[in-house]
Amino acid sequence: MLSINDKFPEFNLTAVTSSNAFEQISNDTYATKWKVFFFYPKNFTFICPTELIRFNEMYDDFANQNTQIMGCSTDSEFSHLAWKKHNTKLSNLKYSLLSDIKHDLSSKLGILSEGVSQRATFVVDLKDEIRFVMVTDMSVGRNVKEVLRVVQALQANKLCGCEWKPGDKYVSDLND
Repeated sequence: MLSINDKFPEFNLTAVTSSNAFEQISNDTYATKWKVFFFYPKNFTFICPTELIRFNEMYDDFANQNTQIMGCSTDSEFSHLAWKKHNTKLSNLKYSLLSDIKHDLSSKLGILSEGVSQRATFVVDLKDEIRFVMVTDMSVGRNVKEVLRVVQALQANKLCGCEWKPGDKYVSDLND
């Protein structure tokens, strides 16, 4: 599995956008933003929509950090669109859902398991370097607030102690 400081792989995937249109998204699409890629196993499941909804609720918090959220699974773009139309809580997602139907990106990242993406999160900086990776068991949803906190800490570009959050002192300031 790719890890910290590895280059995020090149990709060009079809996505369902916030307006329910199909669009090609590649590494260059959000070149001026930090990126959070959150991979989930399958559409029309039980834990996955809770994560999509929570990322949507916190979309503006990530946008305020110059960070673009993207959901991704090995389902087709047609399945993504059908799921958004079927589940009213997903109908107004503010971010795109990428289709890795050929398993290319999931394979390059090393998170493909039994034909589906593992529940993995990658935070990628402006240089397309991976700065944070988290993978949880399929039965455990991720903590979106923690992902945002990590983005904020990485962007601070200082030594951030345990459970640091914006407004807290940096480790280098604790001795002052």
